[in-house]
This record gives sequence, C-alpha cells and structure tokens, in this order.
Amino acid sequence: MNATSPETAAPGRIVLLTTSHRVAPGLLSWPAWQALRSADRVLCADGAHPQLPYLREAGIPVGEAAPTAQELIDTCAGGRTVVVVATGEGEPALTDGLARLAGTGRVTMPELELLPASYDLPGARLLDLVQVMDRIRVECPWSSQQTHKGLAKYGIEEAYELVEAIEDGDRDELREELGDVLLQVVFHSRIAEEDPEAPFSIDDVAGGIVTKLIHRHPHVFGDETATTPEEVKEHWLRTKAEEKRRESVTEGIPLGQPGLALAAKLASRVRTAGLDVPLPTGDGIGYELLAMAVRAEAAGVDPEAALRVAARAYRDAVRAAEGAPS
Repeated sequence: MNATSPETAAPGRIVLLTTSHRVAPGLLSWPAWQALRSADRVLCADGAHPQLPYLREAGIPVGEAAPTAQELIDTCAGGRTVVVVATGEGEPALTDGLARLAGTGRVTMPELELLPASYDLPGARLLDLVQVMDRIRVECPWSSQQTHKGLAKYGIEEAYELVEAIEDGDRDELREELGDVLLQVVFHSRIAEEDPEAPFSIDDVAGGIVTKLIHRHPHVFGDETATTPEEVKEHWLRTKAEEKRRESVTEGIPLGQPGLALAAKLASRVRTAGLDVPLPTGDGIGYELLAMAVRAEAAGVDPEAALRVAARAYRDAVRAAEGAPS
C-alpha cells in the first residue's frame, strides 16, 4: 500500500509567534515575516488582536480560531506549517496541552518553535507603568482623590528612603526605592493631566528633561569639549545660568530642605560664583552649625550625610546600651 496514513505522515511544524504590546503593531522582525509568508495556515484566537489588520494588509490570511493541542497537531499532519499568533497571555492552555501530549510518548509531535516577532526597547516597561497608573487614577477610590499637595509628603519620604537604601548598600532595596520615587513622578504627571488651566502629561515631563539634558551637555550633543568632571560642571552651570537668567545665586534653592543641606547648598553657590560673603554672626547653636556646614562643603564633605553617619553610630551605641542587637 503506497498511501501514507495520517499516523505516519510528516508531523509538520508549529510556530508560536509572540509580539510585544509595547511595540507598534506591524513592526515585526524579518524572521517573523518569513514564517508568516511561508506558513500553510496562520491562526489567532483573538479576532481583535492589534497585529491582524497589518498582517491582512500584507496579504497574509489569518483564521480566527483557538484549536486544542490535538487539533493543532492534526492540522500540521502531512508536513504543514501552522503559525499561531499568540494573544497577550501567550497561549498557556495551548502550550500546556502540547507539553502534556509530548509527555505521553504516544504522539508524533510536530516541530515546535517559539518565535518572538518583536522585542521591547530599553525603557519599554515605563509604558506599562503609565498604563497602570492611568487605570488606578480612574478606578481606585483613594488614588482618584489625590492632589499634588496631598502627595507632597510622600515624595519627601520616598526620597529619604532612597537615600537610606543607597547608604545601606542594599541593591534590592535600592531597586524598590527607585521604583517608589518613579511612582511619585508618574502619579503627579497623571494628576497634572486633569488640570483645567495648565495641563501637562508624563510625555511633557520627559520631553522637558530630555531637552534640558541635551542643552546642558554640549560636550556630548554639541561642538564643545570636556575631558574632566570640572569642565562638565562648568558647562552645566553656564548653560543653567543662561536658561534661568537669575538675579541672585540663591534663586532656585529650596528653603524647605534640611538645615545642614540648605547651608551647604548656599555655600556651594557662593563659592562657585566667586563671591566673598562673610558668615552672619549671632548667638546660638544655629550659627555654629552654619559655620560647620560651610566648612564641610568647602572641604568636599556633605554635612547632611556626615551627620547621618554619626547619628547611626549613636543609634547603634544606644541599642548596645539597651542590650539589643545592632
């Protein structure tokens, strides 16, 4: 008998084509287009899949179907190639079914291939964060009522927790705290979209800082040169001064920051501008702390960080006196 039965026919090939929702539909890799064009059948369980209009526009017929693992194997019989355009969940039911059949050892399995058709660019997960924040802002009873002013304290708290993670050297904690700080930026940007008079979005925020970074790095994006950190700082201060057109070196210094950090920042501005400003004199510990902060800044020491180190040592001493583990 010359006829080939389905059981002995060439098993064929199954290609599971995955795409990233963070990449514009239709932007597929060349191997993906080759697989799609050479396939005997292309199937997709989601009739609203964002890739389908682009595939059909390219002349690739796509059948809307969600076959079981066995049905898909039968479709491949005779050496046919079937491409399955995966939905956002990645077709777990289908892949699990194929794995079970392969594990029985009683089924002649077709060649299985997972083919990523598009890859995320660096920073792509930021799009997910924006999308999640948008939904939370609409659907969460607490988040939907928040304002810039109401969230301000959290921004301060998260910044301090980030500094603590850096000083502790805890990499996992650092990653988490960076995420918490990033959340504050995205949250405030989402709230800002709703302002009736001066709305702006996260894209405006990102666009603004990109423009600023390019302008303040002429040695990277322009014709100027800088070979030392000091030259880079000089470029930065010069372009910043041109942008701000400030009448005083004290402009732009937040007065609400911790006292030692405020004193050091003022001293840095004075020193950089080459001004000769005698320290104010007066009675009390405040003037003594001011003088110490200015001396620390001149010596290249962050007085706020130095005090935190000393305070932690004091905390450990207290705990030791209490008999508690440090």
